[in-house]
Amino acid sequence: MELIIGASYVKGQINAPPSKSMTQRAIAAASLADGRSTILNPSYCNDSMAAMKIAAGLGASLNAEGDVIRIQGFRRIKEKVLNCGESGLAVRMFTPIASLYPDEIIMTGSGSLVRRPMFIIGDALSQLGVKCISNDGYLPLSVQGPLRSGRCAIDGSLSSQVLTGLLMALPLAPGTSKVRVSNLKSKPYIDMTTQVLGEFGIEIINNNYSEFIIEGGQKYNAREYEVEGDWSGGAFLLAAGAINGNVVVTGLRKDSLQSDKAIIEALTKAGAGMTVNDRSIAISKSSLKPFEFDATESPDLFPPLTALAAYCHGTTEIKGAARLIHKESNRADALISEFGKMNIGIELKGDSLFIRGGDIRGATIDSHNDHRIAMAAAIAALGSSGGIRIKGSECVAKSYPDFFKDMRKAGALVSE
Repeated sequence: MELIIGASYVKGQINAPPSKSMTQRAIAAASLADGRSTILNPSYCNDSMAAMKIAAGLGASLNAEGDVIRIQGFRRIKEKVLNCGESGLAVRMFTPIASLYPDEIIMTGSGSLVRRPMFIIGDALSQLGVKCISNDGYLPLSVQGPLRSGRCAIDGSLSSQVLTGLLMALPLAPGTSKVRVSNLKSKPYIDMTTQVLGEFGIEIINNNYSEFIIEGGQKYNAREYEVEGDWSGGAFLLAAGAINGNVVVTGLRKDSLQSDKAIIEALTKAGAGMTVNDRSIAISKSSLKPFEFDATESPDLFPPLTALAAYCHGTTEIKGAARLIHKESNRADALISEFGKMNIGIELKGDSLFIRGGDIRGATIDSHNDHRIAMAAAIAALGSSGGIRIKGSECVAKSYPDFFKDMRKAGALVSE
C-alpha cells in the first residue's frame, strides 16, 4: 500500500504504543509458568502476534480480549512447525524454549527473517546437547532436545536475543548453567529480559555481562503483568514533534530499562525543546543543531535520528552503523538510498553515518519492507517542501500498527 505524507504540523497528545519487546518476553514467561497469567496493555503488532502463535503451538492456552491477554502455561506440544513471521526476537527467544522438549521442532519464518543468519542459535544450543540442523545457517532450523544444563560460550556482537532465549529456557533445565558472552551489544535488552524474568520469579546472576549463572530447576510463577510503553515507537513521535509540531507523548516511563530511552539524550544534544516527566514528554518544534550520538546499544534509533538530523543545520554523526546490517533491511543502505531521494546526503564511514541536514524535497521512497524506514520517511515529510510517497507503508504493522492512525489524529496529512 502507498501512502502520501504531506508537509504538516502535528500537535496534541499521543499515547506511545505498548512495547513489543516487553510483550514478547512476557508472553514467553507466562507460557512457561504453571498457572494462568494476565498481560495488560499488550502490543498486538505482527511480531507479538507471531509470539502468541508460537506459544500456542508449544502448548500454551491464550485468550486475547481487548487490552488483556490471558495465558495458561504450557501443557503439551500442539504444533511441531512454528512460524516466527519476521520476528528476529521470536525465533531467537523461542528456539531455546522449544529445545526443552525431546521432540523435533522446526522453526520457520517469512520475509526478511529467512535472509537473516541463524548460525549463532545452532552453535549455542549444540553446546547444551541440542541437535540442530539449519538451512546452511538460515531458516528453517530444526532443533531436538532436551536442552541440558552446562557451560556455553556465545558471541553477542550481532545480537543479544540468543542470550535472552537461553536465559528464558535454562532455568527449567536440571542443574546449574554458565553462559559466557563475548562482545555483548545492546546490554539494556538483557536488563529488560532479566527484569521480566524477575517479575515471574526467575533469578539470574549477571557477572558484568560477561558471564551469566542460571540455576536449574526453577519455577515460573503465573502473575499479572502490565506492558509499558514502547520507547522505540515513541522515538518517532518525539522526533516528529521536534521536526514540526507541539506534542505530548504519554506512556513512556522515565525509569524504563529500554535502550531506546536514549532518544532523550540525542534530542537534548540536537537542541530540541522538551519537558520530561515520569510518564510523559512534551516536545515542540525547535531550531535543531547537528549532534554526535553513539547508537551502538540502541540501533533501532538510527531511522528516527536520521530524520531528525535531516533538519539539523550541519552534519550529524551517528555511531554504531555495524548494527544495521542484519535488520529487516540493510538499514544503512536503505537510509542512504531513500533519504538521498529526499535531497539528504548520507555517508557511511567506518562505523558511523554522517547526515547532512538540508531542505527535504518531495519524493517517492521504498520502505524496503522495513517498518522503521517507513516511519522515518513519514516524520521526515512533516517539514518537507513536497509530499513523501511511501511504498509498502503497511510494514509498520510489524511494530506499530496504529502509527499512521496516530499521526492523522495529531494533524499529519496522510492520504492514499
